[in-house]
Amino acid sequence: MQDNMHPKYEALTATCSCGNIISTQSTRVGAMHLDVCSACHPFYTGKQKNVDIGGRIDKFNTRFGGRKIGK
Repeated sequence: MQDNMHPKYEALTATCSCGNIISTQSTRVGAMHLDVCSACHPFYTGKQKNVDIGGRIDKFNTRFGGRKIGK
């Protein structure tokens, strides 16, 4: 096996735009600036908008809901 084949695994500080600071380890050295994180992303905070805008799901179910798959 070759010596010194793997990159160094060092500390990384990721800072989100909301102010959340995440300390982790990575092959990338220094600091990283993020747009969203798990503290401010709508999916993780429960503030995600409903996908059914304009009754699209109900419209689909009325058109194709009674169909059976197969024979």
